[in-house]
Amino acid sequence: MERELIRLDNKHISVDQMTMSVDRVFQCYIRNMSGPPSLLIEGYLRDVGFWHVATIGRGCKLDLKLISALIERWRPETHTFHLPCGECTITLEDVELQLELPVDGYAVTGSAYSAAWGAVCYELLGAIPDNINGGRIELDNDSTELKRIRYARAYILEMIGGYLMPDLSRYRVHLRWLLKLVNFRAAGELSWGSVVLATLYREMCGATRPNKAKIGGCLSLLQLWARCRFPFLRPRMDHPYTFSLITR
Repeated sequence: MERELIRLDNKHISVDQMTMSVDRVFQCYIRNMSGPPSLLIEGYLRDVGFWHVATIGRGCKLDLKLISALIERWRPETHTFHLPCGECTITLEDVELQLELPVDGYAVTGSAYSAAWGAVCYELLGAIPDNINGGRIELDNDSTELKRIRYARAYILEMIGGYLMPDLSRYRVHLRWLLKLVNFRAAGELSWGSVVLATLYREMCGATRPNKAKIGGCLSLLQLWARCRFPFLRPRMDHPYTFSLITR
């Protein structure tokens, strides 16, 4: 069978070179959205810039061996993948093309500490969770019972904690992101794409340590980037790809 090759920077890389044996396979986590977003909150999601993510963030399966192979080639010193064909990396342009998150605008900053997280939840979500641990709450599928604006906040919070910036806790999301959703139009002026990429960079850098077994961050973005840049890595599918950039 003829070996598949991809051309990058006037060099070639083979399937065998890209998928050579991996020393360790990371434990990876993603929480797909349970269903399409309600049209009642579409306007809010568009204001923040999360509508596209809400429509594609379902049914994504992570290829643990592919992700692990990429991490083995990640160099924290340069924030690039060192491949046989040369160096390459995920950029803000990739974030904008794949996830359509805003990458221009103000940085997403602010304190991660508050003495009144319960009051914040009651004001912005309409309920106080039973268990607030270190400023984080458990992701809850019952949030659909909230009214439109509160439901929109809960839905975005679930996307952030489960799909865009999941941490190693698997089921928790930090309430600091909720503070950015007080005003949806103001939230839409923030560079969410930058913080998603920065979080992924941080997780990949941490995963290069020999004792690491888990990795967080937007691994769906990493996987999409790899399949877009290296078409031979795409699995054979009987139905069209959800992500239009891969199809194109």
